Amino acid sequence: MKLKAICLVVITCLLLTTFTTAQAKHKINIPDILGYKTLKCDFHMHTVFSDGTVWPTVRVDEAAREGLDAIAITDHIEYQPKKKDIPTNHSRPYEIALRSALEKNILLIKATEITRETPPGHFNALFLQDINLLDTKEFVDAVKAANNQGAFVFWNHPGWKPKFKGWFDIHTQLYENLLFQGIEVVNGVSYYPEAHQWALEKNLTMMGNSDIHQPMVGTEITSENHRPMTLVFAKEKSIKALREGLIAGRTAVWFQNQLIGKPNYLHAIFRKAVHVDKPYLRKGDTIWFEITNNSDIDIQVLDLGQGGQKLELPANAVTIVKTKVDSKAEQTELRYKVTNFLVAPDKGLPVNLNISLK
Repeated sequence: MKLKAICLVVITCLLLTTFTTAQAKHKINIPDILGYKTLKCDFHMHTVFSDGTVWPTVRVDEAAREGLDAIAITDHIEYQPKKKDIPTNHSRPYEIALRSALEKNILLIKATEITRETPPGHFNALFLQDINLLDTKEFVDAVKAANNQGAFVFWNHPGWKPKFKGWFDIHTQLYENLLFQGIEVVNGVSYYPEAHQWALEKNLTMMGNSDIHQPMVGTEITSENHRPMTLVFAKEKSIKALREGLIAGRTAVWFQNQLIGKPNYLHAIFRKAVHVDKPYLRKGDTIWFEITNNSDIDIQVLDLGQGGQKLELPANAVTIVKTKVDSKAEQTELRYKVTNFLVAPDKGLPVNLNISLK
């Protein structure tokens, strides 16, 4: 009996030491396009190492829970209100979070926020090697130090101070010297149409990020209720491919129930997400057919051919559509505008749906 008891204890200990843990994570359903992987990213967030209220590993836990592929912890260099309690160490948030990110399959970008008065404003630098080299007296020297390390630099929340919003001489200087490559068209709950237009005119990479400081409350993630994200169309899920995609400008922004980006990327997402079936019923000049939306985005369309009828294609659902056609036609083309896919400020994405009537 004693031997059996000892064996039972040994087996129990072995089972405990080999116990497997599991963590559920939300899956964001936005399709891969054009041969690229669609990586869901947030490149602007803070921790207790600047003016945030959470430990760096919490940012990784939040990202994993919400289904993100990549994040950058971008604590301020110049603004550290807790420095009496947490000594200055610009690389420490990255170092603390890295192991957790690796274990949770999150790409963690070494990054920081260069924080100066507006203008010039705040700029994030991603893919850094040594953050300390950006801790300089002069703003331009900090941006140059980032670029010397091969960083991707983008202008944060360009419209957050209404009295000082605008494109100033310092921004022209930075732009003409190729010292920043992207701009936030979305920051937190704010969309900046001026920044959207600048991105188009100046070929800047469009960015959309949370700039979260407090804990990300664990509410249900829906088409409208989610953090803003930068979608990067990358060759693979890796740091190298992520950087290449950002430099090449292959991004779109998912903000509330809107997609913001260049027409070719938004059109590709629409084509991969939306499937139109052949009509299942036809009576004279009227047809009934189904449209399936295989994405997490509620897609809103405006019929350009029949009196401006509005139509919503709910996320991950099938919608029955009834419309008029030529009673003798064997094929019809329906012209729509996707009103919540913004290719420019206040400009939706035009799409055509070809339907066989045979």
